[in-house]
Amino acid sequence: MDGSSYYVPAVAMGVALAVKAPTLIRGWRDPLLRSVGVLLAMACLVFLFAAPPTIAEVNQIIGITNISAPLVYCLLSAFSASCLVLIINWRGGPPEVTRRLSQRWIIGYALVSVALIVLFLLGDAPEERLRDLDTYYANTPFIREMIVLYLLALTVAAVAMNVMCWRWALQVSGWLRAGLLTIAVGFLFNIPYAATKFTAVAARWNGVDLDGLSTDVAPVLASVGAQVSAVGFLLPLACQRIQDSWTTWSTYRRLGPLWRELRPVSVHEDHAVRISWWSPAELQVTQRESDIHDGMLSLYPYFDSEVRSLAYDAALAAGSVPAQAQAEADAAMVTAAVRARAADPDGSVIGAAEATAPTTTSTGAEGPRHLVRMSMALRQSPVVAAARGQAPTRSESDFHERTR
Repeated sequence: MDGSSYYVPAVAMGVALAVKAPTLIRGWRDPLLRSVGVLLAMACLVFLFAAPPTIAEVNQIIGITNISAPLVYCLLSAFSASCLVLIINWRGGPPEVTRRLSQRWIIGYALVSVALIVLFLLGDAPEERLRDLDTYYANTPFIREMIVLYLLALTVAAVAMNVMCWRWALQVSGWLRAGLLTIAVGFLFNIPYAATKFTAVAARWNGVDLDGLSTDVAPVLASVGAQVSAVGFLLPLACQRIQDSWTTWSTYRRLGPLWRELRPVSVHEDHAVRISWWSPAELQVTQRESDIHDGMLSLYPYFDSEVRSLAYDAALAAGSVPAQAQAEADAAMVTAAVRARAADPDGSVIGAAEATAPTTTSTGAEGPRHLVRMSMALRQSPVVAAARGQAPTRSESDFHERTR
């Protein structure tokens, strides 16, 4: 693997960290956000400093041959700890429990990092090796122990991540479960990575040359595992966001029939400040709900409880459940009121209604789900279609008669 195989994911992780930086800074006290920031930073640093060109540059700048080896191994240990801590904080639970577990992993891998540095300083590695240090110094005292220690640390992290992800995945569903299983699969690659490294090192101990396993096969396994794990971390967030956007736009679209029905009578239609078409979906839905409520408010004098009652009974008789029957009844009353308003161009009923100063509407307190059901009823319900064809008109005297 050449330098670009390391630098491309390093840049990708760096860009992700830069994009998340404002959120991470604002929410640094949040353990979960802090864990995400540390994980992105560690992933970026691992790929950056593990690239052969960077290894050579670091060795030259510091002036100690092969100093990059313990540096990369320490970064790998820190990355392993950050993954474990992220899963612990992501899963949640009592704060004192998550904090205690996180501290244990952090302290454990901090001690591993210290031991790696000490072993390197005690050993002797005078010849620079950019890609095959593990096997070249497999028989060198202290350097040998350093190599075994970092491989054991990676293996422990891989096993722990798989255990935690699988246990949690059995308790959840949906995109979160898919993400956890993907993370587990990604970290599963660390086990054959360590196995190939161990095999190549052990072969050197016995005088056999299997260096290709360490220099050619293991890096590919590590790269694939890292990319699969990254997909696993991103999958729940990205897919949940897509699902939420789809649900929001679906609500916006399904409110369309009711919004179009009421648009001609909305008292604020000509004066409202319209939001742009590229505004967030949540704002679009809020605007449409506001328009609907404005339209129903202007129709209050024309609402006929008798139309609603008859439509409700008809919907129940047709097999609708009570909640759906209520939506059909309200939709029937609204569509009848729209036609009654159209038959009263002078607004005589409105003038009489203002004299009695009503303050509420029969549908004003309904939630978004009810508005969606009403909107769908306008398009699909035969009860609403019947009410639309028989919409009564209401005169000023009729209004007074019904509001005595």
